[in-house]
Amino acid sequence: MDPSDLAWILAAFALVSLMFPGLSLLYGGMLGAQHVLNTFMMVMGSLGIIGLVYVLYGHGLVLGNSVGGWGIIGNPVEYFGFRNVMEDDGAGGMMWAGFYVLFAAISLALMSSGAAGRMRFGAWLVFAVLWFTFVYAPLAHWVFAISDPDSGYVGGWMKNIVDFHDFAGGTAVHMNAGASGLALAMVLGRRHTMSVRPHNLPLILIGSGMIIAGWFGFNGGTAGGANFLASYVVVTSLLAAGGGMMGAFLVERFFNGKATFFGAMTGTIAGLVAITPAADAVSPIGAYIVGFLGAAMAFWAISWKKYHKVDDTFDVFAVHGMAGIAGALFVMLFANPQAPAGLAGIFYGGELSLLWREPLAIIVTLSYAFGVTWIIAKVLSKVMKIRITSEAEYEGIDRAEHAESAYHLNANGVGSTSRTTFGSDIPEEVVPGAGKVGVDKQAPKLAEPQS
Repeated sequence: MDPSDLAWILAAFALVSLMFPGLSLLYGGMLGAQHVLNTFMMVMGSLGIIGLVYVLYGHGLVLGNSVGGWGIIGNPVEYFGFRNVMEDDGAGGMMWAGFYVLFAAISLALMSSGAAGRMRFGAWLVFAVLWFTFVYAPLAHWVFAISDPDSGYVGGWMKNIVDFHDFAGGTAVHMNAGASGLALAMVLGRRHTMSVRPHNLPLILIGSGMIIAGWFGFNGGTAGGANFLASYVVVTSLLAAGGGMMGAFLVERFFNGKATFFGAMTGTIAGLVAITPAADAVSPIGAYIVGFLGAAMAFWAISWKKYHKVDDTFDVFAVHGMAGIAGALFVMLFANPQAPAGLAGIFYGGELSLLWREPLAIIVTLSYAFGVTWIIAKVLSKVMKIRITSEAEYEGIDRAEHAESAYHLNANGVGSTSRTTFGSDIPEEVVPGAGKVGVDKQAPKLAEPQS
């Protein structure tokens, strides 16, 4: 690999790494104050547990030669322990392996939306291993493993047979995380504290900013080097983020009479999700439209909450699932033959095969991710206790699972002067964001949710 290309991939790697603390802050700010640290743990813990399983056997499942030549799953022992990756192959193999670790880990972190505030942390880690092995790895193999007939390498069926267009993981990452998060939320049931509103909007701003920066590495790094394609997709990503923000402004203004900051950040992320599969296929103005419409589609999906009882805490299905679907469909409509991908969408006199290739990839991804995740969560709930008690949820999962609290405040909102040590009791004068001062130690026992 050319040194300049390797330097850009290393820089993109660093940017994508920022998405983990960024997502922690975004999700943490969206939840009640007594659940912040658990949210951080679930997101950051995703990197820890996925790093282990990916090095052991995950790289083989994702990019190993397809078992039996069927295009279903890679050979798990081909890169066991990263063997055959540790030597310099001249193509940046080690760097790309690290990139795929980040892709897998951020997919898991996103779907923590379906478990936030109510899933035991130990159960989350067990679930993570099973989900990566049986949901993420097969989907990633179908999408990321590209066949090479000259070497006899066989990749995934969806990319090589269906030949749909997905530039940087709209299917394996975003639609997968959205559908999986929805399935996990359905098995776990609703929180008892759903009325708690986002407790810290500045955290949401900081987290969103880090995610936006990370997205430039996510999409730009997928270009494979310091080239025109990298600069193109970084710019289309930026424009889609702006389009998503404006889409949120107008949708909220039209339906609610006010444009909110929280909505603006949500729309920005939705715009970035929508452009991910289409970043190299649309024009700059097309990218803005994709971001705008992707955010509008996400907000439409968020409005469904009033009609169902599924507690997708951070709306991963709406923001990542639905906006990801929108991005794939917009390839079909807005692909511009002058863009680097060279595809022509329907509005440009386009390729009619896109009318079945893109929808088929969407349907397969959503069906597989939702169905297998639901089965994993349901079976796991039968063999171990995966949800915290109602009392622990009322008190706050941070204290129940981690013996910590994000904020130490007294009744006047002033920093507590009491000292605590690791694992010791934490002052319970105030639970910010819970809508009242203090924690009622005599709170009535709540009925346990049914899995």
